[in-house]
Amino acid sequence: MDYGGGGNYSTTSYGAQGGMSGGGFMGGSQGGSSQQNAGKQQGTLSKDTLRPCTIKQVLDAAQPHPDADFKIDDVEVQQLTFVGQIRNISTQTTNITYKLDDGTGTVEVKQWIDAEATNSLGLGDAAKSASSGLVENEWARVWGRLKAFNNRRHVGAHVIRPIMDKMEITYHLLEATYVHLYFTKGPLEPAGAKVAGGAGMNGQMDGGYGDSDMGMGGGKLSRLSASAKRVYQCLKESPQNNEGLHVQNIAASTKIPVTEVMKAGDELLADSLIFTTVDDATWALLEF
Repeated sequence: MDYGGGGNYSTTSYGAQGGMSGGGFMGGSQGGSSQQNAGKQQGTLSKDTLRPCTIKQVLDAAQPHPDADFKIDDVEVQQLTFVGQIRNISTQTTNITYKLDDGTGTVEVKQWIDAEATNSLGLGDAAKSASSGLVENEWARVWGRLKAFNNRRHVGAHVIRPIMDKMEITYHLLEATYVHLYFTKGPLEPAGAKVAGGAGMNGQMDGGYGDSDMGMGGGKLSRLSASAKRVYQCLKESPQNNEGLHVQNIAASTKIPVTEVMKAGDELLADSLIFTTVDDATWALLEF
């Protein structure tokens, strides 16, 4: 599934890739053999795409009836990935139950112990093999399916592994936020695309940026005095070197008294639209 991030959504070494077009599976594993199958497969692929989420989203997932698939953001999901801190580990004969907490909620994750491994290694060794590296109060990543039994939800884990790089936690939460916003707010606009006001992202936006072609600083400019806007426009359009323009040059160009130019400069400095360069009376635009 492609989330339309302007081509900047790239893979990482964390191995989640919930937002990528491969859907968390090996490339080509979901592809159809012909165009005739594409339409039939579309709904299934959407459900089977690996969905990054928070535990709160897992707990809040909607299920219209007991046999229905769960939905997050009104989209059917089956395969989930999330991160959490292990609060408790309970080893049973057939499974290991982990209680995970990511700060948004707590959920139980069940990992079934391989019966053959139990027979050959014994229960203790099989459990140790399945939970290798997983200890209480450390963080783990889970891949699995959301399930419900007796009105209680849990996640059946295909894989659960310890998180060695804590940046993976931040990465996952950002990815889950991105995917949530994609489904609730729509895809990002491509660079330079038209926006609601009628102009590109770097141009005027009716009712938003205010003054004509003031760029990304226009929202602040709309609150400034007329003199400050003229000084800003002068700095934007006048030929200058890296040192910017001196107050005297701005006054001569705009026909505004030096005292008024200084007041206008104070406004622009306060809003971080300009900055001083070689001295307090020489200014340059702060580019966005």
